[in-house]
Amino acid sequence: MSQHVVPPGWPAEVRPPGTSDWTRSASTWLFDICPHDYRSYAVLRRHPVVLARVAAHHLEAGIEAARIGLSRARHELADVVDVATVEQAVAAYEREGARLLATARSLALVEQALRGRRYVRRL
Repeated sequence: MSQHVVPPGWPAEVRPPGTSDWTRSASTWLFDICPHDYRSYAVLRRHPVVLARVAAHHLEAGIEAARIGLSRARHELADVVDVATVEQAVAAYEREGARLLATARSLALVEQALRGRRYVRRL
């Protein structure tokens, strides 16, 4: 049995904890979640666990923005675009919100691993 186990929801782009370059793959993935300018902060490059926390806050803001946009889209767009376009915008908010929530769940797993948690295979 392999000692390098990842739980369901672990991002495919991140190597399992304990393997070579796993923290580097985690940092790369985390930076991909964040705005590009975050790469310029040395503290985030040096400390992946800090990067994970910052990325989590960034994702939380995105999730909240998607929720607000979804709740307001029909009202705010009704007078500027046709109904079909409004519904497409609503669908886009729904898909983006779901994508962000899934990414947040994956990020939580990576952050826990960066804080030292190791996963074990369960029968």
